[in-house]
Amino acid sequence: MRVVLDTNVWIDWLVFNDPGIAPLREAHRCARIQIVANDACIEEFERVLAYPEFKLDRAQKQTCRAQIERCTIRHEGHRAAGLTALPRCSDPDDQKFLVLAFDAKAHWLLTRDKALLKLARRLKSAGLRVGSPLEFTAACPTAN
Repeated sequence: MRVVLDTNVWIDWLVFNDPGIAPLREAHRCARIQIVANDACIEEFERVLAYPEFKLDRAQKQTCRAQIERCTIRHEGHRAAGLTALPRCSDPDDQKFLVLAFDAKAHWLLTRDKALLKLARRLKSAGLRVGSPLEFTAACPTAN
């Protein structure tokens, strides 16, 4: 099963070591999921890591980046011409996660972002589930 994690989920995983992410981490460790990323999404993560409220030094930021590199499969493909247009996210910065999820044929986009979560119903009919890591864990017991 392929999943895309948005920046806030990565922050929960790598910066805060949030216990709510533990089932997701375990699913990845046991190869029950593949996490897909691309340059645009990783660049946003690195930008957010630099926020002063995280108080991360250079080595901590490099460790987070290295962990993402180890955990993900890179997808740099682009949408084929003629495909149905994706819904527009009300936060333009989040559109990149939708594009990646569709281009990589992901099953889930995991987020806590309200703008992305608002699109969940519309995207489910297109074959993409959008939800929090907890919703994913509840909906996919085989991923646990």
